[in-house]
Amino acid sequence: MSMVEQTATPTPEVGLSEATAGDFIALLKPRVMSLVVFTAFVGLMAAPTPFDPLFSAIAILSIAIGAGASGALNMWYDADIDRLMSRTARRPVPAGRMLPGEALGFGLVLSFLSVMTLGLLVNWLAASLLAFTIFFYAVVYTMWLKRWTPQNIVIGGAAGAFPPVVGWAAATGSVSLESIILFSIIFLWTPPHFWALALFKSGDYGRAGIPMMPNVAGEASTRLQIFIYTLIVSPIGVLPWVLGYASAGYGIVAAALGVGFVYYAWGVFRMAPADRVMLPAKRMFGFSLLYLFGIFAAYLADSLVARFLQAGIL
Repeated sequence: MSMVEQTATPTPEVGLSEATAGDFIALLKPRVMSLVVFTAFVGLMAAPTPFDPLFSAIAILSIAIGAGASGALNMWYDADIDRLMSRTARRPVPAGRMLPGEALGFGLVLSFLSVMTLGLLVNWLAASLLAFTIFFYAVVYTMWLKRWTPQNIVIGGAAGAFPPVVGWAAATGSVSLESIILFSIIFLWTPPHFWALALFKSGDYGRAGIPMMPNVAGEASTRLQIFIYTLIVSPIGVLPWVLGYASAGYGIVAAALGVGFVYYAWGVFRMAPADRVMLPAKRMFGFSLLYLFGIFAAYLADSLVARFLQAGIL
């Protein structure tokens, strides 16, 4: 056997896709999509316009597809680091069940369909905001911020905060202070939510080389910043009532949720450095999901009651 034959490296064969329908659904990030759809629906229902079931259904479906497109593009680009993290290693692309080109093509097609459908059948302001949201998440956050700065979640959180603004724009053809407040609640909620996750998943992020706050600034600084952000977002959550956009009932619920959020953040702040179980961080991560859902559920209920009163149903 010649030296060339001994040292030559076989050329890998091009794999065949083993993707199932379930894998394509996984690309959409259903759990993230459900939050996007819910907050967009709240923005749509809070808008001071008559409710149109058909246009509302088209708007929400388009926003959902756009959110799924963002998830697919994110999984396509992040396949190299996803395979290094236990939380993401079983996703379709890093697990080898789906070819990267399939995920990319799927994401691009869904992006085009969602934006064009929303623009042609609803309005172009909402479509433009949806297109910007997809671009911001897939390009600005995924391709740039995520691997470059520990402020990735702070800046990139804007992508997840746009859905209620898109929903509002779909209903009204405009953007208002009320929709911007809803944006601000999600935007300011995102850092403490994800940094709580990063505290007990710092090993994953470290292996993948992602500069999450605990890996760059340390746990103590991260715990302090989590507490500061909850002190900021909690009163912002009550602001719709203060400005007259929501009733006192909403204000009471938002205030109670805010107190709970600060309480759990205080537990994280006081967490002992030797606590390897990270139980306070895990508890806060769980409550942060309840906080955001509770805020928007209360806002939705308040908006529905206002609509019913206006229609003379209540």
